[in-house]
Amino acid sequence: MQGVIIKGVGGLYFVKVEDRVIECKARGKFRYTGLVPVIGDRVEIMLETDVNKGVIEKIFTRDTEMVRPAVANVTQAFVVFAFKKPDLNMDLLNKFLVLCEHYGLKIVLCLNKLDLVDKIDEDLIKELKSVGCDIVFLKAKEGDGLCELKTKIKDNITVFCGPSGVGKSTILNSLLGREAMKTGDISKKSQKGKHTTRHSELIEYEEGFLLDTPGFSALSLDFIEKEKLQDCFPEFEKHRCECRFSNCMHYKEPNCSVKEAVEANEIYTDRYNFYVKTLEEIIARGNKK
Repeated sequence: MQGVIIKGVGGLYFVKVEDRVIECKARGKFRYTGLVPVIGDRVEIMLETDVNKGVIEKIFTRDTEMVRPAVANVTQAFVVFAFKKPDLNMDLLNKFLVLCEHYGLKIVLCLNKLDLVDKIDEDLIKELKSVGCDIVFLKAKEGDGLCELKTKIKDNITVFCGPSGVGKSTILNSLLGREAMKTGDISKKSQKGKHTTRHSELIEYEEGFLLDTPGFSALSLDFIEKEKLQDCFPEFEKHRCECRFSNCMHYKEPNCSVKEAVEANEIYTDRYNFYVKTLEEIIARGNKK
């Protein structure tokens, strides 16, 4: 029988097979191959005497594989940030966008708590649109914007990502019409979100799967190879082929078309500066090895 792992707890894996969920253990052979089953894996299982329990016999090749959270075969990311409470942090947002590009995910940027701002910063929205992702404006507690999100879920495994307190669990609960994940308030002391999601689980919805993840406010990109970082900035693409050097990293090289595009305001300076900052961190990490 074949299915998808929707949850893993304490060495047990819950596999969705057609219209039922079967509790499974993994064969010991996986320990020796270093291949550990994760949420989202497509697997082959064998039922035990108890028809509600089974053993994972095979893990099929993964299309994508994320490390944090550990999940396979994700196709789309709902990157959720709030306009206020907590305030929009552009460096952190760029990190999430780069991370999702690195994993090859379709990106839907969900800007929540629209009700907390009097006026949207149009320059900011233009900059975000230049990255090439879809943008959905939300008032999650009122349900505004959820219909647009629903149209993007079918045939995808969609991960909710973003810092704590921005409304990921509220959006998920509103979509499902029930409290699948706990929601929390903003810490009065730090003005950051409190962690409310404690585990990852795939939830079947609208002919797709949704995944809520534990929120976190800082993440590192220094595992990305320095030569591959530019691939995570879609706005660089049409300019890269015109650089003087085929292996140009758009950093200190002369006659770089990407840097010329920045000077001509065809690429946003803040985005380019973030690229340089991240590249320097990656290079510094390499020098310490």
